[in-house]
This record gives sequence, structure tokens and C-alpha cells, in this order.
Amino acid sequence: MASWNALSPSIVEYFEGEDFYRCGYCKNESGSRSNGMWAHSLTVQDYQDLIDRGWRRSGKYVYKPVMNQTCCPQYTIRCRPLQFQPSKSHKKVLKKMLKFLAKGEISKGNCGDEPMDSTVEDAVAGDFALINKLDIKCDLKTLSDDLKESLENEEMKKEKLSKKEESNESIHSQAIEEKLGSGEPSHSVKVHTVLKPGKGADLSKPPCRKAKEIRKERKRLKLMQQNPAGEHEGFQAQGQPPSLFPPKAKSNQPKSLEDLIFESLPENASHKLEVRVVRSSPPSSQFKATFQESYQVYKRYQMVIHKDPPDKPTVSQFTRFLCSSPLEAEYPPNGPECGYGSFHQQYWLDGKIIAVGVIDILPYCVSSVYLYYDPDYSFLSLGVYSALREIAFTRQLQEKTSQLRYYYMGFYIHSCPKMKYKGQYRPSDLLCPETYVWIPIEQCLPSLENSKYCRFNQDPEAVDEGRSKEPDRLQVFHKKAIMPYGVYKKSQKDPSEEASVLQYASLVGQACAERMLLFRS
Repeated sequence: MASWNALSPSIVEYFEGEDFYRCGYCKNESGSRSNGMWAHSLTVQDYQDLIDRGWRRSGKYVYKPVMNQTCCPQYTIRCRPLQFQPSKSHKKVLKKMLKFLAKGEISKGNCGDEPMDSTVEDAVAGDFALINKLDIKCDLKTLSDDLKESLENEEMKKEKLSKKEESNESIHSQAIEEKLGSGEPSHSVKVHTVLKPGKGADLSKPPCRKAKEIRKERKRLKLMQQNPAGEHEGFQAQGQPPSLFPPKAKSNQPKSLEDLIFESLPENASHKLEVRVVRSSPPSSQFKATFQESYQVYKRYQMVIHKDPPDKPTVSQFTRFLCSSPLEAEYPPNGPECGYGSFHQQYWLDGKIIAVGVIDILPYCVSSVYLYYDPDYSFLSLGVYSALREIAFTRQLQEKTSQLRYYYMGFYIHSCPKMKYKGQYRPSDLLCPETYVWIPIEQCLPSLENSKYCRFNQDPEAVDEGRSKEPDRLQVFHKKAIMPYGVYKKSQKDPSEEASVLQYASLVGQACAERMLLFRS
């Protein structure tokens, strides 16, 4: 038996086999095919590793398309924010926002754009149908009791433990019980010590400064351009690495993304835009305080943009789809100030919410989950604007957390014209569906023009390095005990059980299979 200390608190319930559902992209009634599992809890590292193998979450349901069989193959796409340069169309959107904020001007012409994964709910509608059909009820209390008893049994076997170790094990067991029994992460108590959502902290932009101070700073930077010896020191004082925000060598050099987003507004600006990042799971005080207002924006968005009937976008659906998350809230000392986990990035215009970007902050990336907005502000191209703000936010987080350097945009679907826009955020990479390595999108597009499904890795000898090599080391939680699969399978006589577990292991990979607990009833 394995000790709990050697494991992460991730607990998943895998649904064996594949199912065909209606595709939310091409509308094929039975063309979408995916594997799925219910995540009772996930560490951010486990989820990071899962999305790097083509998985993606919708609420607590985590799914992986069967790429060579589904009608619209969905390739995981990531942007490299540190090298990102906004295109002409991106600059137009940012300038349009600045004009609106400064003078209240509303640009005429085509303002339509595709927000991040606006059709993701349609895409996994079949998966939710499966969940409803099985009437899945997360019996967290039973899991809690079983796990607690398992831990107690293991502690009884360790008579030689020191008092300090016994104390630590007891505390950890209590934390696990709270996590499973309440359905909320065990680290929720730490939220107020790291982030004070009630204060309206705007984590997606630099600290608020007066316009006069900004003008002085710009003048100083201009002088620094004429004094190369002082450039490096000047940027260090701002806490910005020279490699990330290099000083302008010429006055006609293109503006950076930050220059375009945070351009100073006149004191008599027509509107005020504020972006707040609030933790959604476990829900922070500000998330709770703004829940109803945020839900009403979501409801209008679904009804106007996606033509949902009024009774479809319910509070329950909103909570399950965009608020519930299996991700544990984690606050490592070398991580971002807001911690890791699930958040809502709220866009406040003149004191009211006009858009919300649902994001996950993970060890190596910011992962975009969904965006919804007030249809009255469609003219601001909020889908593009929010993506650019999230790229800038990733760059900001990277300043403190060096390994957090990617922006995941969900799935790129070349066969669906409405989803190809994600390829416009360059430089970006697509995940090879066979070897799980990242390939620059420019190298992938010619192949995708010829075939919906492609192996991007051109090395015919290359294999999935993270594949399941030792399935017997997979961790199983069964009948109140944690055990390796090698022990578990000795008591199983159903041959289909082995096929199911081996399929799960092949999809999640060796590392996750050894860390996560696979719940078996």
C-alpha cells in the first residue's frame, strides 16, 4: 500500500469506452467522439500535465477528443506571449477601446468577433448529456469516510513514526476529509492572506498611477534612449526584465502590447474600464458578492449571441459549467501573488460588469476557458480584446513566476472556420496528437489543408515519451484503500475492468497515472 504523503490529492473517476455525440462545431448528430472523466479534485500540476496531453475541462468534467475518429479534430493550441506582437487587426481593436474610453466614440463597421471558445458548451453538450444520463452524484462524504479509514489503517501500521510525523499526518488527513466532505479545496483558508478580492485588486494591469506620473516616466525613458548606459538600470527599477520589454531604440519602433493597452487617458475620459481578477473556486468574497450580476451577463450573452431560450441558461448550468472547478487553490512561495487555480477576470465599465473571462492559472500557463459578455457592447470586439488582455496578464505573471510563460487558447479546429481565428495570435504552437510535443503552427497548417487529422511530429521514429510504461504502478482507490493497480487487479475477474484501466493509463500518461487516484467502486 502507498502512503498518502507520496500522492497528490487528485481524485478522478474515469468513464470507460468512447461515446458519440452531436458535434457543436459541424452539427453532425453523432460525429463528436471523446473520452471523459469526472474530476473530484485536481492539483494544478496534474491538470497542467493533462492539458499537455490534449485534455480539457468543462466544469469538473475533463475530456479528451478521440482525434483520429472525431468529426472535427480539436488540437490544443498555445500562444507564446513573450514573443507576441499584436497584428494590425489587434491594434485596431485596442485603439477602438481607447477611443471609446477617452471620448465615448463608437466605431462603425464590422465589429463582430469570435470570443474564446464561444461554442465550447455546444462541443461538450453530449458529454454533459452523458453525465446527466448516468445521474452522477459525487458521493464526497462516502469518499471522505473511506479515505479517512484508509489513512487511519496505514497509520496503525507505522508504529515507528515520530510524534512530529504523526502530528503532520493527522493534520493532512483532516485537510483531505474537509476537501472531500465539503466538495471544496482544503487550501481555501489561505485565500484572504494572499489576495483580498474585496479590495477590488486589479491583477491584470500595473499598479494604478496618476497620469502626471506616467508622463514623467515616459519623458525619463525617452532621455534614457539617448543614454544607453542607463537603459538597463532604468528598466530594472520598474521590475521589468530587459528581455521582456526592451527599450525603444527608435521613435518609430512599433508600440508594445502594454503600450497599446495601458495608454494614458485624459482626466475627463468618458468611461472608466477596470479589470479585476477574482478567485472562483473556492469562491472568494468578491466572487460571491458579484455572482448574480455576473450570471445575468452570462444569461443575456447565451440568449442573444447563442439564441438560447430564457429557461436554458439557469443558475445551476452557469455554476456547473463556469464556476465549479476541480482545481486545488495553491499558493507556492515562487508562484504568482494570486496563487494557482480557477478565476474569473471581470471587466468593469463605469461600475458594472460588461464581460467575464474564465481562466485557469497553472504552473506553466494561463489557460482560457470561456468568455461571455453583455451583447450591448459587441461593438468593442470583446472577444479579441479579452484575449489580448489575457496575453498581457500572462506576461505580467511571468515577471514573478519565470516558468509561467504560455497562454493556452483551448482547441484549434482547422476544419471549423469560426474557430480558426485562434491561429492569428502568433507565435503559437499546436500539440501533436500522437507524440504530445509542440510544433509551430506554421509547420502544421499545410498538413491540415490536406487532412483533418494530422500527426505534426515529422520524425517517424518519435514516440509518446510520457506514455504509460508501467501500468501496475497506477494508483487506485478501492474499498477504502489506496493501492497500486498491480495489487488491485489480482482481485478483479472482469476482463473489461482491465481494458478500462489500461485505456485510462494510456490517455493520462505514466506521470499522472502514478500521482492521481483512480476511484473504482
